[in-house]
Amino acid sequence: MNADERQKEILRLARDEGRVDVVTLATDFAVTTETIRRDLTVLERSGNVRRVYGGAVPVGRAPDPVLAVRDSVMTTEKERIAKAALAEVPDEGSIVLDAGSTTSRMAEVLPTDRELTVIVNSPAIAMMLTPRPNLTVIMLGGRVRRSTFATVDEWLLQPLSRMYVDVAFLAASGVSLERGLTTPDPGEASVKASMMSAARRTVLLADHSKIENYSLARFGSVSDLDVLITDSGLEDSAAAALGLAGPRVVRA
Repeated sequence: MNADERQKEILRLARDEGRVDVVTLATDFAVTTETIRRDLTVLERSGNVRRVYGGAVPVGRAPDPVLAVRDSVMTTEKERIAKAALAEVPDEGSIVLDAGSTTSRMAEVLPTDRELTVIVNSPAIAMMLTPRPNLTVIMLGGRVRRSTFATVDEWLLQPLSRMYVDVAFLAASGVSLERGLTTPDPGEASVKASMMSAARRTVLLADHSKIENYSLARFGSVSDLDVLITDSGLEDSAAAALGLAGPRVVRA
């Protein structure tokens, strides 16, 4: 495999998995880590990836991998983000919990000592939370997306328009100062926008590979967020720029 072929494969892996690791790539391609770093430099200069500590993340249009794939990527970061998000959960009241791999982790660690109403658009999260005696779970019905198992489309918009919740915890495929908050599916974008409108405060959970990526359908701006919870892989300059747009940025 020549350098051009290897770089194309590295880019494919970055887009499919959300991140590539220098040491892992060197092992997989049977080359030195210096060779991989040169490949990543070429891809970064062409605007296809952004270098991060130990590897790189894709730049540009965010992919929409199936849930099982997304759930296996950045697992440690997502767990830290989910635990950090618990600081934004009210002592009592109501929250919206969006469908997503990071929000699912948050659902797993929701406190058992608080009486909460939890509105969800994920059958899997609803099934996870319903047995808990301290929670009242409201499931929003609609078309179920095959890639995320989220319920979406206009079926959800009317009930959301009649709700006023304390905090909405949302996910996104892309977070960009220029292009805003995005997701691949327009129906899902409408639901996320309605969740934001229904909430007094909005908290976005997004690992650093989502930052400065974008997808098809926009559902809001960074300035619409009260809090952005990401991980320590986000560079200081990017965190500062996002914070200037309005939200409090937490790097877990």
